[in-house]
Amino acid sequence: MTDFLLLAFIFLIAGVIAVPIATRLGLGSVLGYLIAGIVISPILAVLGVDVIAIQHFAEFGVVMMLFLVGLELEPKMLWDMRMRLLGLGGGQVALTTLAVMGVALMLGQPWTIALAVGLVLALSSTAIVLQTLNEKGLMKSDGGQSSFSVLLTQDIAVIPMLALIPLLAMPDLMELASDTATHGAPTHAEASHAEAAHGDADHGTDADHGSGISLVDGLNAWQTALVTLGAIGFVVVGGSVLTTPVFRFIGAARLREMFTAAALMMVIGIALLMSLVGLSPALGTFLAGVVLANSAYRHELESDIDPFKGLLLGLFFMTVGAGINFALLLDNLAMILALTFGLILLKAGVLLILALIFKLRGANKWLFALGLAQAGEFGFVLLSFTVANQVIPSALADILLLVVALSMLLTPALFILYDRVIAPRFADSEDREADEMPQGRKIIIAGAGRVGGMVDRILRAAGFETTLIDYDSRRLMIAERFGFSTYYGDATRPDLLHAAGIAEADMLVVAIDDREKISELVKHVCSHYPNVHVQARARDRDHVYDLWALGCRDIIRETYDSSLRMGRSAYEALGVPEDRAANMIDHFNAYDRRAMLAVADTHRVGVAPHENEDYVNRVRDLVENMQPRLEAELAALRAGEELGEDIVKPA
Repeated sequence: MTDFLLLAFIFLIAGVIAVPIATRLGLGSVLGYLIAGIVISPILAVLGVDVIAIQHFAEFGVVMMLFLVGLELEPKMLWDMRMRLLGLGGGQVALTTLAVMGVALMLGQPWTIALAVGLVLALSSTAIVLQTLNEKGLMKSDGGQSSFSVLLTQDIAVIPMLALIPLLAMPDLMELASDTATHGAPTHAEASHAEAAHGDADHGTDADHGSGISLVDGLNAWQTALVTLGAIGFVVVGGSVLTTPVFRFIGAARLREMFTAAALMMVIGIALLMSLVGLSPALGTFLAGVVLANSAYRHELESDIDPFKGLLLGLFFMTVGAGINFALLLDNLAMILALTFGLILLKAGVLLILALIFKLRGANKWLFALGLAQAGEFGFVLLSFTVANQVIPSALADILLLVVALSMLLTPALFILYDRVIAPRFADSEDREADEMPQGRKIIIAGAGRVGGMVDRILRAAGFETTLIDYDSRRLMIAERFGFSTYYGDATRPDLLHAAGIAEADMLVVAIDDREKISELVKHVCSHYPNVHVQARARDRDHVYDLWALGCRDIIRETYDSSLRMGRSAYEALGVPEDRAANMIDHFNAYDRRAMLAVADTHRVGVAPHENEDYVNRVRDLVENMQPRLEAELAALRAGEELGEDIVKPA
């Protein structure tokens, strides 16, 4: 018990310290976990910890992550993605496998080993890439969606890879490859290859061998196929039919922990079933997530599983860092670094070719290429599987294990390169020429999303002519399909604003999503075109103060008005007459605006409100002095009383 508690404490304290520091430095949580694993690796070595065994346990976080990804999708959406799955995903796996195989053949490896190495290194890290894309808000971009399509295809491709690899076993060539491979110090992988190859239930290896239980052992091909299809059918039908009555039964107990237990039971049960029939548990849970995407219990499942997924993924990343064999790395440093960077360049090159074929442009093309240029966690599993099946010699597998780990370790750096070097360049120089802007229109709307698009409709309905600008070509294509007139371009670019007629415009409506770009655009227009009325969308209360400091005086908090409407509806639902409810909300609105103006001069751009002493003191003073009066007046309005002339009038 003490050993378990000590080990858990070491991993937790490493993550708790390293991840916030890495996040604050802009490195992302994944790199923080990897660094934490590297730092604690000497401690784990002294304690004799089996990092591989912990990694197999932690890889269940990938299974949970794919279940949650499935919950976000609908079958129709998957059908819509079929061209990307088959074209982008299938093309990436096939072309990368052939390219890596060609390099391995040139280095003197037999074709069986070269093909196995190509299959292993063709895969990318689902865990790192999806986690990073979600953290950076890039999942919905064209590059993010294309990356997701490739990762999903790779996860599916693991199944035929596991079937193909044993067929490549050629013992006579194993001896030849063993002689030509570089020999280094034994790694943790050598001690556990046989166990790892058959003990990973998380990624579709023959986990059933580890327990001696399998539903397909001793069956011929058609019987195995029948059992496998039956298992998949059970997941699909069971998810559609059984989930609602089961969760309704559990809900009758009114115990939150039972929902959590049921959610874990479902994911673990599906993973177990897939393992027993020789399929990938990750693929099985993803399929279950898709089936449940329209379930009434979707959000409950998501909230219950998400904390476990996050902790297990963090543990997995730490084991990757801790599993690096520095003795072998130092003995073969030049070769391993050359192989790692060569792999990244090769995969990025293949991905850039596919991006060109499938018309991914600009920053999205580079996000796609750099994001998927690493090897993945499935590589650890497949390498162990190839050694256990006598396809790749253990000495070569140890070298490749380091290449996989280092490429994963470098992935956050590739995303940083994208964020800080590539994306800003494409913000200034787009791959698609901006549309020619109309002249003579007095209203410019920056952003054609859910806010800007609605403002545009409102203004056009009243007879105003607008110029609606957005840099998301996919969004504009969809708008054009419905007959809405939009223009492609980045409204934060001064030259494009000038082309759109900002100098002669009466109003600029800033409705883009990015907080920093909103502030950047407001600052530019307020400084250079003071005669233009700027109406800006603010993400939150703190952003309102930032925009106020930049000179904007027409600021709309994006959720504020809907919150007032919800408050008024709540009053009415509680028995307050409609006219009184409206009057009470007007009063609250007036006080809130007055309070915001009263503290605006204490705000400091870049300083969090709770760290600004002047701001905190002013807010506390307003609460002490204004809140009692507001409460008294709202109580009077609720009772139908008339207020005096000195009340705060709505702004």
